[in-house]
Amino acid sequence: MDIKYNRILLKLSGEALMGNMGYGIDNDIIKYIAGEIQSIHSLGIKIGIVIGGGNIFRGVSLASKGMDRVTADHMGMLATVINCLAVQSTLEETGIPTRVQSAVEMRQIAEPYIRRRAMRHLEKNRVVIFAAGTGNPYFTTDTTATLRASEINADIVLKATKVDGIYSADPKKDSTATKYDEISYLDVLTKRLEVMDSTAISMCMDNNIPLIIFDMFGKNNLLNIVHGEKIGTLVKGK
Repeated sequence: MDIKYNRILLKLSGEALMGNMGYGIDNDIIKYIAGEIQSIHSLGIKIGIVIGGGNIFRGVSLASKGMDRVTADHMGMLATVINCLAVQSTLEETGIPTRVQSAVEMRQIAEPYIRRRAMRHLEKNRVVIFAAGTGNPYFTTDTTATLRASEINADIVLKATKVDGIYSADPKKDSTATKYDEISYLDVLTKRLEVMDSTAISMCMDNNIPLIIFDMFGKNNLLNIVHGEKIGTLVKGK
């Protein structure tokens, strides 16, 4: 089969890593995700990954309860680093060379984020995991994903979720909700569908990077997407 997307940015939520535990990291979940990534890495796909930290700490949540927002966001960045190290370890156990690059310097455990070095790692078929968000408060890991995708010239952003695409409403709460197979960036923003924050969607729109929202836990979904099969919901320009 032909490969449609040769360079991808995979966005994983922190919540996905905890499975049904309610908190922390489920090792079986990470092993499953590593297996899905391995299936496309073996094809020579260049892979960048951004991981959230919501399974450990959510800065916005604590800031809403009175903590200084900048401090809370810095704590959230550190949570993403923990997740990135966990995923790196599991990927390398499966034989995939991996580098973690952090937007906040912590040289003992991760490389500093340097775009040219990240590009070189990708050329050598290493998976690059981008940790600590953008390094700045007030930006989500969704925005980090679209920013890094723009910087590494990714063909597409793949946002892995627990649902199989974008719906007109929450399908768990509204039985009349309908799934979109394809939708424009502008419609996502004007309909306030909240699949990603508005800054992330706007950045995809400004840089003309398509986005697919898909179910990470559908077996071989990642593999099928890079081969061009219609999985999840495609978000693109008109």
